[in-house]
Amino acid sequence: MTTTRALPDAEPSAQADSEKVLANLDLAVPGVTRTFDVHDPATGQVIAQVPDFGVQQALEAVARADEAGQLWAATTARHRADILHAWYDLIISNAEMITLLITREMGKPLAEARAEVSYGADFVRWYAEEAVRPAGNFRDAPAGGARLCTRRAPVGLSVLITPWNFPLAMATRKIAPALAAGCPVVIKPAPNTPLTTIFAVQLALAAGVPEDLVQVVTTTEAPAFGSTVLADPRVRKVSFTGSTAVGKVLLRLAADNVLKCSMELGGNASLLVFDDADLERAVDGAFAAKMRNGGQSCIAANRILVQDGIADAFVDALTDRLAALKVGNGLAPGVELGPVIDRNAVTKLAGLVEDATRRGAHLLTGGSAPSHPGSFFEPTLLDHVPADADLARSEIFGPVAAVQRFSHQDEAITRANDTEHGLAGYVFTENLDRAFNVADQLATGMVGINQGVPSNAAAPFGGVKQSGLGREGSSEGLEEYEEIRYYNLALRPTT
Repeated sequence: MTTTRALPDAEPSAQADSEKVLANLDLAVPGVTRTFDVHDPATGQVIAQVPDFGVQQALEAVARADEAGQLWAATTARHRADILHAWYDLIISNAEMITLLITREMGKPLAEARAEVSYGADFVRWYAEEAVRPAGNFRDAPAGGARLCTRRAPVGLSVLITPWNFPLAMATRKIAPALAAGCPVVIKPAPNTPLTTIFAVQLALAAGVPEDLVQVVTTTEAPAFGSTVLADPRVRKVSFTGSTAVGKVLLRLAADNVLKCSMELGGNASLLVFDDADLERAVDGAFAAKMRNGGQSCIAANRILVQDGIADAFVDALTDRLAALKVGNGLAPGVELGPVIDRNAVTKLAGLVEDATRRGAHLLTGGSAPSHPGSFFEPTLLDHVPADADLARSEIFGPVAAVQRFSHQDEAITRANDTEHGLAGYVFTENLDRAFNVADQLATGMVGINQGVPSNAAAPFGGVKQSGLGREGSSEGLEEYEEIRYYNLALRPTT
């Protein structure tokens, strides 16, 4: 379904500034002659053409990274930290250029793109600081006669595969700990949004990261890239953010060479609002958890479960918030919701809404795609969504909020855990005992308590069940790129 809703177009000066940034990007790669188009999701127009690596060219990138990595692994932690600090400074000094790139290739409004630059840069700063805090241990053997010593060492060449929804932050969250640990990198950004990663890596080189140490491989041949590169014996680690289905394929490929794996996979986050919640706080938190990045986040609130006593007031307030959102080109002044990533996403969202309403859900606002160039979908809220609707069972990844109602705490927990996924969950209550009791019972890797944006560079991000393996961020994120080495120092008795 489409509507004739008029949407604001890009502000001319912002459009002109973004065109300058795009024109100054160095996208050429020697030896790679094929290209593919990158589109602006707000207009559908081609904004750049980037190299399309074949598998042989990807293997050549592996070889270059591996060779550069031999020297990098031997550098001191302080040297690596200083370079990461310099990279952070360059990201901050080029923040507006990166902001414009993010908005043009991914679509999010400028305000959200600026927030992503800050968030993405924070991973570089965090791992610059973590690099000089190497973990290790020294202890006595229980039976005596020896000292047991452990230290951390780089795992080796790391293949990083990033999604399109946070083109800077998903790259820095993987590259920064890899470099801090002493690992070379081959990174494959999503073909929808490669430009931000390319520019960010160019800044890393300007900051002092050795030539060839970080290889950006842009390709439309993702399956061939995965099967070929992960079979190369020089590769020792793979980190992937994306769907559970693709993650399973990569895990099977990684098994042949017993690669260390980090997998941040799909989500189906529940957000629980109890009767004793502060209404304003709950609405603000639910709005943030659902609408951050236009709902295109793996930790977005997929299922909003609201207790009966507060449900009507909560739904009314959230409906008003969504209906008031200004939708349009992310370069337009005051826009709060940009496009979704492409027309396929629009089709998927329309299908989810149609299925839910056919099964009895109440459509309260939105539900349609504006008749406008680009890939827009109205901010949408459905109430009384049946538990068997596709909207309640699959990852929405768009600006569609799905509300269900519950009567008792145990019922809410059971329904929240009724999913194969376990990435994030949210709890809104003013009762401290309930907050921790419910959080402890949610089968998720992360829980936001009375807040809708739990992501933080200092916190371990990751899920349980089919939402993945390993953690990103915090000290745990550095450990994902390290191996434990153990030494047994025998002691000769002395008199």
